[in-house]
Amino acid sequence: MLNRLKDYINDDSFKINIYKNKINVVNYLDIITLEESRISLKYQQGMIIIKGNNLSVNKLLDNEILITGEIKSVELE
Repeated sequence: MLNRLKDYINDDSFKINIYKNKINVVNYLDIITLEESRISLKYQQGMIIIKGNNLSVNKLLDNEILITGEIKSVELE
C-alpha cells in the first residue's frame, strides 16, 4: 500500500481529465496563452490548446490547473 501511495505522489506523467465544462491538466510545464476564448499550455511533448467561451482558471498549482467555461475543443500539438 505504501508503494502505491509513493507512486501516486511521485507520478509526473502528463494527464488531462475532461469533465462537463471543466478540464483538469496535471504536470504541464508553462502557460503560453491565457485568454477568455483560448488557453494554451506547454507540456513535455508539445502543447495543449483549449478553445471555448468564458474560459477561466479556477485552480492553479505548481503543476496542475483547472479550467472552467464553455469548452468547444481540446487540441494536442
